[in-house]
Amino acid sequence: MSTQDFDPTEVARRLHDDESEDLFVLDVRNEDDYDEWQIEGSTNLPIYDELLESEYSSLETNLDELPEETEIAVVCVAGITSARAAEFLRDHGFDAKSVADGMNGWGRVHRQYDVTAVDGVVQIVRPGTGCVSYLVSDGDEAIVVDPSQYIDQYLHAADERNLEIVGVADTHAHADHVSGARQLAGELDVPYYLHEADTGDLGSVTTIEDGDTISVGERDLEVVYTPGHTPGSVSFQFGEALLSGDTLFLRSVGRPDLEDSAEDAVREAASQLFDSLEGLTDLDDGTVVLPGHFSDESIRPLATDLGDLHEKSTNELLSYVEAGDEDAFVETIVESLADEPANYNQIKQINWGKEQPDGDVEALELGPNNCAAN
Repeated sequence: MSTQDFDPTEVARRLHDDESEDLFVLDVRNEDDYDEWQIEGSTNLPIYDELLESEYSSLETNLDELPEETEIAVVCVAGITSARAAEFLRDHGFDAKSVADGMNGWGRVHRQYDVTAVDGVVQIVRPGTGCVSYLVSDGDEAIVVDPSQYIDQYLHAADERNLEIVGVADTHAHADHVSGARQLAGELDVPYYLHEADTGDLGSVTTIEDGDTISVGERDLEVVYTPGHTPGSVSFQFGEALLSGDTLFLRSVGRPDLEDSAEDAVREAASQLFDSLEGLTDLDDGTVVLPGHFSDESIRPLATDLGDLHEKSTNELLSYVEAGDEDAFVETIVESLADEPANYNQIKQINWGKEQPDGDVEALELGPNNCAAN
């Protein structure tokens, strides 16, 4: 990486570690691309096509709108046109660098956070995609939950803590990102845990069901069957923590339409999800909810007590569950579903073992996080 480039991980650190005022992110992609998916807090100047032709007139016209005393991180699709823009800005006295690999690089960023409220849990967040995974440990053993395809992230996290990964689990068959669970489990020769209803054509899976436990050190991950988002969705209890997968988010719940988008099927799955959430809301208010996704929540680690979710009423769909209003829950989901995650059908086929990943598998999952029901 050039000295004239920003590492995307450094950009993420500065934006989320109370240093955002010291960095101005300038996105030079076309407006439609920016509107679909962007770095939170960035500013769009849609000059991508001009930069491809090494044309800088629009950029020059807008120089007065850029901060003179703040570092500028310029981002595009893959880091090529942003490098041209950054060089032009440096020639005009600005402290500017290009974000290496552009939004492609941003989508690969992973950041680690120790969950201080719960012993033995590390949260691994992908700020570019909204995906969250976990390293759960006791003693010198660890289980990885919902890993991305970038398995080195989990190997390094375990090595840094002198942990041996003894198992890998998915809370469900994901539709928004390619799971790294099979690859990681195969490389380490450890079990891959998944509920049978989500195994598709996969082989070499250790199936789990409600009430099962997965040993890690002298503690257990307890399996709670929570279908609705998918037929085989589970959550995991680990002491006071609830790894809720795509069943319960902090401000929404998992969408129930990615298996079958026919309205009758969505309503049936939403009803299942309602029942699953009813079970989760019966847990102790001190249970620390650790979801599998986030939208624009800025707290890190991404966690909150279940009691806070009850009290703050920031999760509309969960409030219907607490009120016992299944009809309102189902109707709200049916009426407010967002666009499906990018390439979700192909991603599902890969995660079910029905299709082998080929080509640019990394590009399949780039884009906005659309796994929430509303």
